[in-house]
Amino acid sequence: MSVLIKNGHVLDPSTGTDGIRDIYVKDGVIAAVGEKLDLAADEVIEAQGLYVMPGFIDLHVHLREPGFEYKETIKTGSEAAARGGFTTVCPMPNTRPAIDSREMVEWLKAKEKKDSLVHILPIGAVTRGQAGEELADIGGMSEAGAAAISEDGKSVMSTSLYREGMLKAKAAGIPVFAHCEDKDLVGNGVINKGKKAEELQLPGISNAVEDIIAIRDILLAKETGVRLHLCHCSTKDSVDFLAWAKKEGLPVTGEACPHHFTLADEDIPCDDSNYKMNPPLRSKEDVEALKEGLKNGILDVIATDHAPHSKEEKEKAFLQAPFGIVGLETAFALSYTELVETGILSPLELAAKLSCNPAGILGIEKGSLKEGRVADIVIADTREWYRIDKEAFASLGKNTPFHGREVKGRIKYTLVSGQVVFQD
Repeated sequence: MSVLIKNGHVLDPSTGTDGIRDIYVKDGVIAAVGEKLDLAADEVIEAQGLYVMPGFIDLHVHLREPGFEYKETIKTGSEAAARGGFTTVCPMPNTRPAIDSREMVEWLKAKEKKDSLVHILPIGAVTRGQAGEELADIGGMSEAGAAAISEDGKSVMSTSLYREGMLKAKAAGIPVFAHCEDKDLVGNGVINKGKKAEELQLPGISNAVEDIIAIRDILLAKETGVRLHLCHCSTKDSVDFLAWAKKEGLPVTGEACPHHFTLADEDIPCDDSNYKMNPPLRSKEDVEALKEGLKNGILDVIATDHAPHSKEEKEKAFLQAPFGIVGLETAFALSYTELVETGILSPLELAAKLSCNPAGILGIEKGSLKEGRVADIVIADTREWYRIDKEAFASLGKNTPFHGREVKGRIKYTLVSGQVVFQD
């Protein structure tokens, strides 16, 4: 099977390529990149006026299976990923049962082969059952294919236990993905602590809930030497702590989610739980700090924290509804509109935060359009405005505050290992 992508505007951060090129794919591998390639192919994709980029890699998704298949499945989640231009996704372990053993990682890898349109790199739990009491089999999970460990959805509150887990992750050669939340401080908070919380008479979540654990985890990374990645950074101080860590030369990276750099708490119109996520939407000052962190490279990655829920769950009021927002099918458009259209990032810089930077954090040979690499490719049209339509999502979850929002950045093709898995 061969594919020739013609006349596309190639953005390859791994090589610095930013110009018109053809790409020839044969047997799932990028065989040639150049100008006006004259090669026979089984399929020709005319990409004039479109961006051609390495397939996006999402370090932070919730695919819900096993245990919560009414919210999402491997199959539907992978379809949503393909529609969003993501060719590799990293599902978090807070399923039922949790991904906390060699056997569960092997189960997920088998489900990938059976049901998934995209590559799946599982994230294993730090502790058994994510109960925070004893370490999971970190070495065994790594050997089975876990790309990292995380207690996502909560923090490991025992500092000594977490330190031991970090040392085991370092020995296994995998990073730790940190969900920074002091559960003793968060209480019953459901929204950012501030004027909007007071207006809606809802209990607030202070910035300190995130910041205290963020600096703790960075200091533990400094002591242990483990590669640490801060998930869904939402506060100004988290960005400042990351900047300090990078200045110190620590192996620490961070991600921001499109909802956190696109919306502030003041944008919440009413008691609408589509705006309820964890961490919560923060202040405008925090939003600007995230944008600045993305611009200056302190925040390395854009990830979605794709967290689907059922319609019935998200129809509940803020106090009762679960935290979470879907993001796989809106991430590129929101990021392009909010960051590239406004001049904060160049198209090449955005492509880096969605492809080669996350590949580097995982230590995998993806996120590149170099000859010889697996042909994971996304083609996008950024020329016209359109409205996000949640009813068109492939995801079972429709829980988004962005329904009807005007954006630029429509995914036209997604290729995984040289196969077209999505075409608009």
